Amino acid sequence: MPYRGCFMANYLVGTSGWHYPHWQGKFYPPDLPKQQWLAFYAQTFSTVELNNTFYRQPLEKTVKSWRDAVPAGFKYAVKASRYITHIKRLKEVAEPVEKFFDRVRLLDNRLGPLLYQLPPGLKRDDVRLDEFLSLLPADLEHTIEFRHKSWLDDAVYRLLHRRNVALCIFDLPRLRTPAIVTADFAYVRFHGNRVLYGGCYSDEELDGWAREIRGLRAGKVYAYFNNDADGFAVDNALTLKRLLET
Repeated sequence: MPYRGCFMANYLVGTSGWHYPHWQGKFYPPDLPKQQWLAFYAQTFSTVELNNTFYRQPLEKTVKSWRDAVPAGFKYAVKASRYITHIKRLKEVAEPVEKFFDRVRLLDNRLGPLLYQLPPGLKRDDVRLDEFLSLLPADLEHTIEFRHKSWLDDAVYRLLHRRNVALCIFDLPRLRTPAIVTADFAYVRFHGNRVLYGGCYSDEELDGWAREIRGLRAGKVYAYFNNDADGFAVDNALTLKRLLET
């Protein structure tokens, strides 16, 4: 169920996280202090996906430091707490969801989409999903990553479309979602083509993805590479960024 509004595509490409020691010497200069990595990253990319928020609620001072470390126009995609998605499994989460929003709103105009990654064992439940979606404030961007195949259905896409919530389009070694747009923006995650969180996408593969992303009917497209091993995420993100800019 594609979004039918008028748009001019804007592509924001980055990686899932930036604080990887094995990127030093490959992306970060060998002598660059760790506290300067984020500012260095933001000189090259316009967005990053925050994954450590999945494991713990960040301190207020930490969120504010993220906000202040990057230039205007930079966007953080923020992964929601596993307490919401994996422990509570979207049920009875009004209070933790509100706490999560209160904290991430401190990013102010650097706040981009919120990512809700569901566990692989959570099968389709339209009522549960709709009740959860009703908790999400309409002034923020939201995307859901379904890891069980049962969710990949037109009825679910229509439900997301009614709430203007994006289906997370992703590539896994043994599972790839259809490239369907259900909101006024799209969200794409690259977890590795043959090796989970590893492996390097070839230029031919990325050229194909660039054509597919250009074909999405969305005003804005966020794309993140999660194959951080050996710095492949940086190389692939730079290639996709270049392809989308030409």
